[in-house]
Amino acid sequence: MQDSRSSTSNRGVFAGVDKTMAIASTAMVVAFVLFSILQPSLANTIYLSIKAFIEQQLGWYYILVVNVVLFVTVGIIVSPFGKLRLGRDHERPEFSNFTWFAMLFSAAVGTGLLFWSIAEPLNHLQGNPYIETAGIAPNTLPAAQTALTLTIFHWGLHGWAIYILVGVILAYFAYRHDLPMTIRSAFYPVLGERIHGPIGHAIDLLAIFATLFGTATTLGLGVSQMNAGLNSLFGLEISSTNQVWLVLAVTVAATVSAVSGLKKGIRLLSEWNIHVSLILFAFFVLAGPTVFLLTVFTTSLGDYASNIISMGFWTNPDPESQWQGWWTLFYWGWWLSWGPYVGMFIARISRGRTIRQVLLGGMAAAVLGATSWIVIFGGTALHLQLFGGVDLASVAVDDITTVLFQTIAALDVPWATVPMIGLATLMIITWFVTSADSGTLVICTILAKGSPHPPQLYRVIWGLGLGATAAVLLIAGGLEALQTAAIAAALPFSVALLVMCYCMIKALRGESADPTVAARLSQRD
Repeated sequence: MQDSRSSTSNRGVFAGVDKTMAIASTAMVVAFVLFSILQPSLANTIYLSIKAFIEQQLGWYYILVVNVVLFVTVGIIVSPFGKLRLGRDHERPEFSNFTWFAMLFSAAVGTGLLFWSIAEPLNHLQGNPYIETAGIAPNTLPAAQTALTLTIFHWGLHGWAIYILVGVILAYFAYRHDLPMTIRSAFYPVLGERIHGPIGHAIDLLAIFATLFGTATTLGLGVSQMNAGLNSLFGLEISSTNQVWLVLAVTVAATVSAVSGLKKGIRLLSEWNIHVSLILFAFFVLAGPTVFLLTVFTTSLGDYASNIISMGFWTNPDPESQWQGWWTLFYWGWWLSWGPYVGMFIARISRGRTIRQVLLGGMAAAVLGATSWIVIFGGTALHLQLFGGVDLASVAVDDITTVLFQTIAALDVPWATVPMIGLATLMIITWFVTSADSGTLVICTILAKGSPHPPQLYRVIWGLGLGATAAVLLIAGGLEALQTAAIAAALPFSVALLVMCYCMIKALRGESADPTVAARLSQRD
């Protein structure tokens, strides 16, 4: 392989990108898509075998990695190095706090949170190892409280630490050390100039692999729920064929957004997502059991804070139980597989902020936002299940994609039911587009060796490639294939992430050797 600094062409189909990376990454995706289409049964068998192996043999490892990342994140926040600015000392943020958070939140969770905020607590309500150990009966109020706490745990500090720490690491090496905005740059403290050679290519291919399948997982979940919403509104049949057509349609929209760039399509869609989300959020608060939700919110935060350490390190000792693999390991795999993508996107929008502002501010705002959403939406569904005479738990088991719309209908506000289902479906589409266009931009940025303006041609190619991968996974095995893709893609990146943490710590310690930086670090805030 060539040195990446001399392998960019100025003309032709490879203009503006690393030729070696472009060929290798495209070949990887084409091979996967063709194999899954031509051998769907074999592909599905392989996917399930990979998932079973990871769940049975490597669950402890995933749990350990996620805890290490959270520990490193907290350590950097409280250290003097949190004062360092991601850029020159005089630089200030490019985006306002609202726009920054809107883009961060939209790229990071959007469709997934819409999918699971109701479905997950309803599933946990019916049984989980935590209520079994505590002797709590399923389908009771104490079980509901545990269900919400578990859901918050899966969307809480552990996951967000992965995203935001990766973002800070990449921004640090790009903006303070003038290295390319790619994953390979984070390895400079241990690899030196070798990041520009074959090892660096392999690292970035790994990041593309994780980004591709992590994003495809969310797209697959989103389009399944989108199909359910259109079925409620217009009677569109819920089928794999319709879901593939929906993937195609929304992928085209996402590609157009990616082509328009960060400051236009992606920024505007992200701000739109937050504003529209507030409308649906307000509807649930006002139409739902408001006092119950406020009470549960306070209790859930307290339960989460009290149990975060024990939940974070808990590993299911029962070899026959699949609960942890289906839930916690899936989530940790999903967060890890999205690490390169969301991390690079966060780095791209965080120039001018301090390390502490990004780590602490990003995690606090994101976790509070996710917790509020889970409690309001999930809490409403649980209240309807326990006290409203509506069997939403069965819906969550029978067809998990429809439970959001069934919950809206069960709130029984006749004049608002159809508009709110329509709004929720529209949100799924726009969250979908935001995730896809951000993922496309990140992959193209890697191929363009960190350029903030990668070639338009590759934005189109990879925008369509993400959609094709999501469609193939849906055809190959539906939800289980999507979960397998997320868990499997996380495995190689998890190793890379541990090395990145070491490199960041090593580089930060090196900052102390600069008298100017050392003097600033010694100053009190």
